[in-house]
Amino acid sequence: MPAAQTAGTSPASWDEIIARTFKANAVKLTTYVPDKVLTPLIKRLHADDYFTCFPTTREEEAVGIVSGAWMAGMLGAVLMQTSGFATLPNTLASLAVPYQIPLIMVVSERGTLGEFNSGQAMVCRTMRPVLDSLAMEHHTISRHDELEFIVDRSIKQAVATQAAVALILSPLLTGGKVFKA
Repeated sequence: MPAAQTAGTSPASWDEIIARTFKANAVKLTTYVPDKVLTPLIKRLHADDYFTCFPTTREEEAVGIVSGAWMAGMLGAVLMQTSGFATLPNTLASLAVPYQIPLIMVVSERGTLGEFNSGQAMVCRTMRPVLDSLAMEHHTISRHDELEFIVDRSIKQAVATQAAVALILSPLLTGGKVFKA
């Protein structure tokens, strides 16, 4: 039986699995720019006294805070949506990559699977090539049964190699954001 489910219970939600895996890997700090898709995870982290989490005004600020926390001995994660990633290449290339910060980025994927915002679609098409050009590890997670393994191993690798990782949460996993007419 998968770790996410025990006899007689329903499977854990994607946000519950991520929070549990963060805790198991000592990811105590989370910074974020508010995002509708990530709201279940954000609320779960805020409700747990283990985590220190707070919103920021921009993704660059969130990365800077998590980078400073790492230098002070605390592992952290940045939560954002795809369009927020578009603001980060300079910050990643001048801070996280050269200073070997094991930055954990959780990105709710927008711009695909019925996206209604053309700006989101453009950033979605460029996000992975930018990550590749920075030689940053990234994984798109679309299956619930792979979520815990990928998040856990990605965090462990980021810390061991002192390299950032992007965990891209597909709408197939989260349900995405739906346009309301």
